[in-house]
Amino acid sequence: MDATIHLAQQPEADELLGRSALAALVGMLLDQQIPMEWAFTGPYTVAQRLGTDDLDAAQIADYDPDAFSELLRRKPAVHRYPASMAKRVQELCRHLVDEYDGDASAVWRDVSTGRELLARLKALPGFGEQKAQIFLALLGKQYGVTPEGWREAAGAYGEKDSYRSAADITGPESLARVRAYKQEKKAAAKAAKGRPKKES
Repeated sequence: MDATIHLAQQPEADELLGRSALAALVGMLLDQQIPMEWAFTGPYTVAQRLGTDDLDAAQIADYDPDAFSELLRRKPAVHRYPASMAKRVQELCRHLVDEYDGDASAVWRDVSTGRELLARLKALPGFGEQKAQIFLALLGKQYGVTPEGWREAAGAYGEKDSYRSAADITGPESLARVRAYKQEKKAAAKAAKGRPKKES
């Protein structure tokens, strides 16, 4: 992988995301209930604490669970919920070791359709439909992974010039647009929740 990424908004962390398939997957996994930049800085922080310049699926899968949890908990914490996310990262890495010989890029290297890639991403621990679609869109828009029908498989996240998710962030301006979109969506959901239900 060799892409110019601006998800962490921090040069060293973004450089790692641009060259490491596993770092990109782990960043996407961490991207929930915390700011996006914090999530995507996580892989770099973990690599630093492991004393390496990249993440290794086999090393993480075999790491003592308590020690790995402590690694994520150390200040500044890698996530708001370091213990549960440490467990999820290890589950993801075990899956990659078992199914792809520890090679994260093998998840998408030989796929021929977007639908096939979406199915593979959804099979990853911690990746539901939405997360899988966002990551598929990120691969297509920023990493040059464009199997036939990838935009359709990514749903709304695959649309060109949309600012809905991490897939669309290429710098501070687009980050602000994605954040505004998410806030609008949250406000609309809140408003819908408060409306009285119509009688049938």
